[in-house]
Amino acid sequence: MNIKPLGDRVLVKPAPAEEKTVSGIIIPDSAKEKPLKGEVLAVGKGTKEETMEVAVGNTVLYGKYAGTELELDGEKYLIMRQSDIFAII
Repeated sequence: MNIKPLGDRVLVKPAPAEEKTVSGIIIPDSAKEKPLKGEVLAVGKGTKEETMEVAVGNTVLYGKYAGTELELDGEKYLIMRQSDIFAII
């Protein structure tokens, strides 16, 4: 991975969207919800005011509209501030 986030930013690979419901109904592409969790791939160094609490390899929960989407080599990623992350699971 050649992307190195700056400051308090984090690079996240979103988890894949659910293909089926619990009862087995297949969800069409147009009705799939955007995933709200993902794996941290890269972390910035932080700022004077904020130390980085997330680390590479953490699975995190974030807001529905958090971050900026980017695509690199056919893969979709999100880059967001650490403050956009709600929790580490």
